[in-house]
Parts: sequence; C-alpha cells; structure tokens
Amino acid sequence: MKTIPCFLAFLGTIFIINAQSNTEVFLFDLEANSSKIEVKNAKNLSNNEGYDNQPSFLNDRYILFASTRNGQTDIAKYDTRYGSKSWLNATEGGEYTPLKHPINNEISAVRLDKDGKQRLYSYSGSNGESTVLIKNLVVAYYTWYDEHTIVSAVIENDNLNLFVSNLQDGTNTKYATSVGRSFHRIPNSNLVSFISKDNENQWQIKSLNPKTGAIKVIANTLEGIEDICWLDGKTLLSGKESTLFKLRLQRDNNWKQITDLNSDGITKITRLAVNSESNKLLIAGDISPKTEAIDATKDTSNTEKTETKTSTSTSEVEAIVQRNLDAYNARDIDAFMKDYAADVKLYAYPNTLQTDGKEAMRKSYKDWFDNVKDLRAFVKKRIVIGNKVIDEEQVTANGKIRNAVAIYEIENGKIVTVTFIQ
Repeated sequence: MKTIPCFLAFLGTIFIINAQSNTEVFLFDLEANSSKIEVKNAKNLSNNEGYDNQPSFLNDRYILFASTRNGQTDIAKYDTRYGSKSWLNATEGGEYTPLKHPINNEISAVRLDKDGKQRLYSYSGSNGESTVLIKNLVVAYYTWYDEHTIVSAVIENDNLNLFVSNLQDGTNTKYATSVGRSFHRIPNSNLVSFISKDNENQWQIKSLNPKTGAIKVIANTLEGIEDICWLDGKTLLSGKESTLFKLRLQRDNNWKQITDLNSDGITKITRLAVNSESNKLLIAGDISPKTEAIDATKDTSNTEKTETKTSTSTSEVEAIVQRNLDAYNARDIDAFMKDYAADVKLYAYPNTLQTDGKEAMRKSYKDWFDNVKDLRAFVKKRIVIGNKVIDEEQVTANGKIRNAVAIYEIENGKIVTVTFIQ
C-alpha cells in the first residue's frame, strides 16, 4: 500500500510538467577542444505540442525521447538521416526515459500503467513487445551500468533512493538516499554518477562503483540544478535557465558559462545528452512563446499549400493515421472505420484495386478483427509528406510476422486511399 501515494506523487509531478510547460527536444552540433566548447546549428526535433523530453542517442542515426501523442507520453524515435519521427510502442501506459540496452536490440523505459503501477520495462526494437525488467521496485529514473546491472532512483516513502539491481540474480541493493534524477555512466571508467541531495543547501555530483558500492564526491552542482551529462571522462555539462555551463574536473574551480541558448528559443534547460563521438548534443527544455509563434508560423505556411487540396495539416494527417492504427491494434471496428471516407479505396502496389468503398472494407476488416486474436501492427518507421503518411509496418497475425509498407492519403480529415506494398 505504501507505493500508491508515492506513485501518485510522481504522477502529479508529470502532470505538472505537462500542464505548465511545453518542452521540446533540440539537437546541436558540438565542437570541443582543450580551450573551448561550442554548440551551434540548433534543430527542434520534436516540434510537438506538449511534453517532449528525456532524449538519448540510440546510435549515430537514431534518437529516442519521450513525446506526447494523443494525450499520452510514448517513446518517439527520430531518424536524423530523413528528419522523420516514428513511434516505438503502442501500450496503454505512458513511457518515460527511453534508453538503449547496452548490447542487444532492445530499449528500456519507465512505464506508468493505467492500473496505477509504475515499472521499468524492456521493449523489443523489432516489434515493440515489452517485458518487466525490475518487478519489485518503483523505478523513477535510471541508467544501465552493463547488460545485467541497472542503477536507479526508486520511490520509497515519498523519497528517491539509489538502488543497484542485478538482473541475473534478481537482487536490489540500496546504496544512497535522497538522490536526484540524473544518472550517467562516466566515460572511460567503471563508475556511475548521480546527484546527491543529502545536503539541502548544496547538492553534489557523486560517483558510485556498482560492483563495490564505493561512493565518492566529484563536484558541486549548479545551485538547485540536478541535470548534467558527461562530455568526456573529465568534463561535465549542465544548464541553468537558458545558459549552458561546463566544468572541467581538476582544472575549473567553478562552473563556467559556454553560451546562452535564449537566442535558440530555449528558456530553461532540463535534460542533456552527448553522443559517443562527443560531436552532437541533445538538449530538452522549455521554449519561449516567441519560439512557439515562429514554429507555428512555419507550420502554417507549409500547410497552407497542402490545405488548398486537402484541408488537413501535416500534424493532423499523422494524428489521423496513428489513431487509426491504435484502433486497428485494439480490433475496434467502429473506431477503425471512422477515419475512412465513404469512397475509400485500398490498393496493392502499384494500382491493383483490392477494396472499393467503406462498406466492403468494413466487412473485410470485421472478419479479420473477429478471427485474428493476436493481431497487431507495429510501425518501424514513419514519414509524413504533405497529405500522405508512409508507414513501414511489422504485422503479427496468426502467429506469423510479416513486413509491409502502407501509404495513406488523407483529404478533408479522412483517409481516401491506402496502398499496400508487401
């Protein structure tokens, strides 16, 4: 029973974030040498109404972050090569803090389920299926130490305490109390950094050896700031309001300003992440109303050209297709058919007509929904171009998995054609 009020407290924090801030995820080019650090070429990756935060690098091409979709926070996957965003999962719960598994094709995330449970899950990178990683702890924030070890902040009696979990033997060991949300493997070491709040007047960055439990003080944080990341094994980055700072251990006596990101529209830096090559920087943060207005203007100018033909904006187009996919996975025929025009046509690529009209389509899909109990479609990649959505999908049905591409065309808020490429 003790976990329930703790969960509500944490959920309340998430609610406040959603209600009071419109956070976005930005990607910067990063140049660092012995004398200075520069960040430039800011790009808003999320550009999405609501909460977009907790970014991390999946690899050199893909970026993960928590993003709002249809009133729920799910795992977004951004492709830097094509500038497109897809969704990793389709669970009923909301996901936060997505991170790559150290060695396999899986992604972990904290999930807040609708039944009130909060756990750390692993998600398959191929089909999005999830499994619980740590059953007995209410994990709020975490990082991977190795493929068998997780260091996390666990909710206990309205407090965040540091645990090390061994996934092989199922043990969970507490090593510290009153910790923050920032956990990072320190480059070129066998240590993990965390934020200690034992001293309320001065938070500290400390290191933990997860194998021995040894803890040492590294440095003081910026006043009241608990979000950091490592540029390399000796250099820390952090942000306060719109200003980015750095601290070079054993050289800098205090945090030194790098730049003010207000000119990029960021008013408050929250999360930071650096890639393995230390040449890219992810920053999540609150954005200014001016930035929102600029982005809205850009979106409007782009969609006005599309709306002459379709009367549907790019964001609405994606929302329609995603809502339709969710209804498909729920096998809800009424919700599924609502998104289609009366004269909808389904084609096999390039132009073989399979189904003509809504009623014929409804009959075909109702039989499919009624008889295939394991039916599920998972979007591996999504591209939105004007009034068209191109999904690379992996479909599970009758115990078999197949891959396909679906091209949706939307006009006046309804799907008018779908072309399938098997």
